[in-house]
Amino acid sequence: MSNTSLDIREADTDEQHSTAKSRLQSSCPECDGQIVRDDEHGETTCEDCGLVLNEESIDRGPEWRAFNSDERDEKSRVGAPTTELMHDKGLSTTISRKDTDAYGQSVSDRKRARLQRLRRWDERFRTKDAHERNLKQALGEINRMGSAIDISDPVRETAGAIYRRAVDENLLPGRSIESMATAALYAAARQHGTPRQLAAFAEVSRVEELRIQRAYRYVSRELALEIEPADPLEYVPQFASALDVSDEATRQARDLLTTAKAQNAHSGKSPAGLAAAALYAATHLTNEQLTQKTVSNAANVSLMTIRNRYQELLDVYAEHGESA
Repeated sequence: MSNTSLDIREADTDEQHSTAKSRLQSSCPECDGQIVRDDEHGETTCEDCGLVLNEESIDRGPEWRAFNSDERDEKSRVGAPTTELMHDKGLSTTISRKDTDAYGQSVSDRKRARLQRLRRWDERFRTKDAHERNLKQALGEINRMGSAIDISDPVRETAGAIYRRAVDENLLPGRSIESMATAALYAAARQHGTPRQLAAFAEVSRVEELRIQRAYRYVSRELALEIEPADPLEYVPQFASALDVSDEATRQARDLLTTAKAQNAHSGKSPAGLAAAALYAATHLTNEQLTQKTVSNAANVSLMTIRNRYQELLDVYAEHGESA
């Protein structure tokens, strides 16, 4: 018999053993019941007949115990969680900028120069090619803009993931890093149901609003992002906070918009403009009476939009508000 036939037969035997072993691990050999693993007692048993298949399983958990979150954080020896807001996802090391030793004392001039050289080489190795330098710059822009307009960390993480997808799909050639980063942040805010006006992003971005709008349309189309049309109700909290209106006026604005949506009066109109007009109308119904200019400046909506939309909202509410 040739060596080739022996090798094939041995391979078939190994495959049969592995198949039988996997079948044994997934079902009981006695009653074909479901296998249950009890990590607390280190046993693997059958849920139906109680047959013990293994009673010396390895405990892969930590060797320490913790009874609250503080003890768990103190005893855990893992590093920081990975993040989409760093080009290396936070997995690389970082040399501190402090020229001090472990005791907080200043180091000598010779060691300080050595630390500076180490930092320089560490920075070069962290961004060793154009791809990583691109990501580092873009994710830094996302973090900066998100901090400037007070966008939450989960939204920034989503924006980082969207930008990485754009890089992987080779969507950047011909477009600036700043416009694509701003478009990713704008898309992430809409995906999380916390939309901001495009003008707000343009104020903190280094590119004009038109380029951001074009980049957003391009990214959302090429990546097939599932982004629903913005809801006017989503703009009410941020406008109400900027105008410092009462809770009663905020509730009244929500009622106006809910009635308008029920009658499909919001179709084809700017969600931000409707929200600003609803707040303006609501403050008049609650005798707070903000001026159109005040609402326009706070919501970054034109006076003409507020003037036209608030009367439409009041007419719809007067006709259908009682039944709603």
